[in-house]
Amino acid sequence: MTIADSGFMMENGASCLPHTPEEEKRIIDELARKSEANVKEGNLFYVVSNRWYSSWKKYVEQGTGERLNDEWYSESQQMDLLSSKIVARPGPIDNSDIVVNESEGNDLQLHRMLVEERDYVLVSQEVWEKLSDWYKGGPALPRKLISQGDVHKNLMVEVYPLCLKFIDSRDNSQTVIRLSKKASVQELYEKVCTLRGIEQQKAHIWDHFNMQKHTLLDASNQTLEQLNLQMDQEILLEVQVDGNHSSQFSRDSTGNELALVPIEPSRSSMTIAGGPTLSNGHSMDYSYNLPQGSALSSSASADTDDKCYVYNPMKKGDRGGLAGLQNLGNTCFMNSSIQCLVHTPPLVEYFLQDYSDEINTENPLGMHGELALAFGELLRKLWSSGRTTIAPRAFKGKLARFAPQFSGYNQHDSQELLAFLLDGLHEDLNRVKNKPYIETKDSDGRPDEEVADECWKNHRARNDSLIVDVCQGQYKSTLVCPVCSKISITFDPFMYLSLPLPSTVTRSMTVTVVYGDGRGLPMPYTLTLIKDRCIKDLIAALGTACCLKSDESLMLAEVYEHRIYRYLDNLSEPLSSIKNDDRIVAYRYSKEEAAFKTRLEIIYRWQEKSTSDSLKGQRKLFGTPLVAYLGEDKLSGVDIDRAVSRILSPLKRAVKLNSIKENGLVSQGIDEASNSHNSRPMDNIELEETSSGELSFHLFLADERGSSCKPIEKYMPISSGKPIKIFLDWTNQEDEVYDASYLKDLPEVHKNGSTAKKTRQEAISLFTCLEAFLKEEPLGPDDMWYCPKCKEHRQATKKLDLWMLPEVLVFHLKRFSYSRYSKNKLDTLVTFPIHNLDLSQYVMNKDGKPHLYELYAISNHYGGLGGGHYTAYAKLIDENRWYHFDDSHVSPVNETDIKTSAAYVLFYRRVKSGQKIGEAESSGTHMES
Repeated sequence: MTIADSGFMMENGASCLPHTPEEEKRIIDELARKSEANVKEGNLFYVVSNRWYSSWKKYVEQGTGERLNDEWYSESQQMDLLSSKIVARPGPIDNSDIVVNESEGNDLQLHRMLVEERDYVLVSQEVWEKLSDWYKGGPALPRKLISQGDVHKNLMVEVYPLCLKFIDSRDNSQTVIRLSKKASVQELYEKVCTLRGIEQQKAHIWDHFNMQKHTLLDASNQTLEQLNLQMDQEILLEVQVDGNHSSQFSRDSTGNELALVPIEPSRSSMTIAGGPTLSNGHSMDYSYNLPQGSALSSSASADTDDKCYVYNPMKKGDRGGLAGLQNLGNTCFMNSSIQCLVHTPPLVEYFLQDYSDEINTENPLGMHGELALAFGELLRKLWSSGRTTIAPRAFKGKLARFAPQFSGYNQHDSQELLAFLLDGLHEDLNRVKNKPYIETKDSDGRPDEEVADECWKNHRARNDSLIVDVCQGQYKSTLVCPVCSKISITFDPFMYLSLPLPSTVTRSMTVTVVYGDGRGLPMPYTLTLIKDRCIKDLIAALGTACCLKSDESLMLAEVYEHRIYRYLDNLSEPLSSIKNDDRIVAYRYSKEEAAFKTRLEIIYRWQEKSTSDSLKGQRKLFGTPLVAYLGEDKLSGVDIDRAVSRILSPLKRAVKLNSIKENGLVSQGIDEASNSHNSRPMDNIELEETSSGELSFHLFLADERGSSCKPIEKYMPISSGKPIKIFLDWTNQEDEVYDASYLKDLPEVHKNGSTAKKTRQEAISLFTCLEAFLKEEPLGPDDMWYCPKCKEHRQATKKLDLWMLPEVLVFHLKRFSYSRYSKNKLDTLVTFPIHNLDLSQYVMNKDGKPHLYELYAISNHYGGLGGGHYTAYAKLIDENRWYHFDDSHVSPVNETDIKTSAAYVLFYRRVKSGQKIGEAESSGTHMES
């Protein structure tokens, strides 16, 4: 009986539900597909508590073999997901856990710091209306789809509208208002004037960021986002009275107004993705040395970054480069990357000079020079403001325009921002105005030096900028076809090296090997593997453990609720996708059998014994499903019956011949007179076909989902060439012949609470990471290479080698791993040299350049996935001292303390010939580490 047939009733038992769980899922899936096909700006989406939504998902997916993405669930919740009990229909929609209790009236507000898919989900208006019709409840939390970005437009749901604190200068009262960041200044005026009951002509609203007057906001169609207004910042309302504007500014003894100087904002705490924090930034006018009337001149004049507090001119003895950056709401990722870049000596030297002649406003791949100007102006302020904190509002606004993926108030990846900034700065500063078309040539066996030089010249013909001069190197990439052994060699530029972190942590895994052709009994094997390995490594280790022959192969599958949930046929899938409470089977075949096209899955059912009339006749799944391959082109019930008999043969009991007679069983070809033994194994004994021509077993052909089935008859034709799923009803008759205990109690991958010794991740060196990056490995199934010789896509092997290193070498430590199966962060301690990083042995091109490097900056990430905090360590070269940059807070730090497990991106600079290790280029001697 399927779930759909079990007669779901309302809680009061009065009436049946309008839809079965399967029907609800089908209706919602169809509505979601239609909504996705008609996505456009302005569409409404609704925020729904993930607590309620996940309970609905469990309800509608029960019995389908599907499982929720459980990466955000606790162990107890994951156990609930795996429960075989019928899941009850959830109650009314309940968003109470994500809504602030203090919300009044219809102005319902979400808790800050919520994370999508962990705390809430977004559903289309059509889906919400249907769910609301079925379940009622709420409250409804509608949000609009808005467009972000100027060049590359992204559509995103504005989960958190802009929150502004407006101060009425007449009585100094504060009121919180919320508008979309896409709302116009005119809409802001209308809302404020309506709330205060004043005429719009008498109202003046000021950008009052950090409690300081900045810009008078004209009632226009400019959006609040374009004015760089930040979450939770202040705006000031002044009302004209008898020709004057009210003002609550204090005055000194001469009657002059005093600007309000706020106290320093509190130290930024951990920021979490998904919502804004309370710290923000602001802007002030500036002008740049550009021709009047140019696009850059007009755009740059209104949105510079400036200081959070009253400007303090640099005093004698003050050093540049010690200014902090204010957190504008989860912008610690941006602040960390910026501090590393603005402490890169070649970039500092370049942007402190006049670089206006190199601005490329015509490059279609660039940002019309605006990103380079914004970055250059920010760098200048950071190096000229002493220790005054800068609020990078204008720079953040440029990011929102040109890289909408970094807009809003979510936490982002500092390395991803770094990659965008380096590429964007390169395109804005590219000295090549018209890029020539250059056809790439194959290496064709030519010397590496010739091919590498040709590739680099071709690259420089199209890309010539400060970033290329300083930050780009070249590596050699070798691809080898696994079929024809064709070798393809290319030389490609790189801006940074993303290094994997090899794991030393081991994991114990138990997998049961089952013969798919009936040649042996199931046997569990417990293996110990490196935790970050993949399915390919598991199969190799299992093959060694079970003495797999050269003409045999293994096929892994995950068994869930006595069915095959999925086949693990992606060899590059990480072992992290297999949970400890999963049950994994390895089906063993000859390679000849595995080549057959028809796969047969056998699922076992047992009729439960019950005194209850309602439960009589119900069949319950049990045991481990078996899998066989069939080679026949045309199949019938007889072929299926024989295959089942063959695969079950190792399970036959040793029984007495008298028992065989008594139970009406016969043996084929047994001469009892010549058999002197009283009992024997039933090697050749099969269940006897009845006189009516029935099969040996009670078999039923199931559909793909296993939700419906029909009896298999002896000569019934069965389609071959595609997977066949059958149910075998296990009766007392089968139980007397076969020992089903071998099919039961399939062990978990790893028993929770076992006394297995836990291993810790050991520290690894930067060189170990680099060697893992350079080692030969097969391409993933999603990165197939087109072999020009085979004229086919092949899973080639790839080998990288360093050919030429840049002046500034950036290492990205891949602490975050994302896949369709899991998300993970590694807190492994990577040991790295501060001085004397010698990479000579890893560089193939012996061009005579030194390959000695010195560390000068680090981007750090503390915390885990879905949250965390970024900071930076940077060295002032002239001062020969390290500093810690934690948003607006800057403090000295000992060189011995900068090596931590939080190190995420490492910045090195080449040591010049003749320069001593650790010695500054310009002056001063350096402390030894």
